[in-house]
Amino acid sequence: MSLNETPSADRVHIGFFGKRNAGKSSVVNAVTGQDLAVVSDVKGTTTDPVYKAMELLPMGPVMVIDTPGIDDEGQLGALRVRKTKQVLNKTDVAVLIVDAALGKTEADNALICLFEDKKINYIVAYNKSDLLTENKRPSKGEIYVSATQMTNIEALKEMIAALSPADEQNLRIVGDLISPSDFVVLVTPIDKAAPRGRLILPQQQTIRDILEADATAIVVKEFELRYTLENLGKKPKLVITDSQVFAKVSADTPRDILLTSFSILFARYKGLLHEAVKGAAALEKLQDGDIVLLSEGCTHHRQCDDIGRVKLPRWIKNYTGKELNFEFTSGSEFYDDLSKYKLIIHCGGCMLNEREVKYRQKCAVDQDVPITNYGILIAYMQGILKRSLEVFPNIMAEIETATIN
Repeated sequence: MSLNETPSADRVHIGFFGKRNAGKSSVVNAVTGQDLAVVSDVKGTTTDPVYKAMELLPMGPVMVIDTPGIDDEGQLGALRVRKTKQVLNKTDVAVLIVDAALGKTEADNALICLFEDKKINYIVAYNKSDLLTENKRPSKGEIYVSATQMTNIEALKEMIAALSPADEQNLRIVGDLISPSDFVVLVTPIDKAAPRGRLILPQQQTIRDILEADATAIVVKEFELRYTLENLGKKPKLVITDSQVFAKVSADTPRDILLTSFSILFARYKGLLHEAVKGAAALEKLQDGDIVLLSEGCTHHRQCDDIGRVKLPRWIKNYTGKELNFEFTSGSEFYDDLSKYKLIIHCGGCMLNEREVKYRQKCAVDQDVPITNYGILIAYMQGILKRSLEVFPNIMAEIETATIN
């Protein structure tokens, strides 16, 4: 996969923060070498976070985020500040831009506290250093730059690269579960919810990971699976299915062939699997009137029979027999206060980076709210979760069997 094709969720997320008029957008443009952000002397020019996926040497594929001023005012300003704080949940490296002439203010120090609370690596960049009348020596983790004069911009990029999270060489979607020359069958329904002309991102990424493992990916629709397995001539190592057709695929897949879902693989890939398996059992404790949150990491166009908004609520009500209330979030929206929910059901998180998925998981765990994901919950309701986890023998040994159907 080329750097340009790297999914957003797999890119290092670099967030630029600071007060209005500190020169955040100017520094962003200097660092990226592009007119990514609108620059103006008027305070509050950046009104919403600006995202740009790009290649940034010496790091490679990154997601650069320019944020509104943390000191924005008024009702709209408060909403912008809220969006800025949400960006922190997905930020791998934070760059705090400070006006060199003014020095750090209370608002800047508050941001540093947020970085430290969320364990985000950060750099303090004092911009407009060309306007200083005397040279100042930066402390550790600080640098004086000038976006207009391009002073120390390359040094700033080197500092960002040094703080970037290490590449997890062993972090794979499925590649570590298979061997060269293995056959892997992927079941991908093509229905109204499927994007026209392409596969959805988890399917694309899984196919790529299989090929990188020197294995063979065989892609079929759910109604072709039985015939394919009977005529393949070689037993596949693994069948991976879309969660919506889990029951049919389980019935059509012989018991001696490992079976799991894209959603379960991504729960492991994003660090959510253990909590998600335990969280699925909370379904048994739901009572009439309980509120369940269904959260998606993207903002795709909703179909009339959408998995998150329609199918899952229907299946959950049928399984529990309870009169439940459902609420929904999508994209970057995720509540800090989750205390009113009895269960959180998340999507596979293919559009979210690992940091944001783990942040959402931590929010739930800290507030003692069970959290699971679509595929794990569907497998649980259909009594095939234990089978779906057999592909992870080390995880099976760690998870209490009492929580698994």
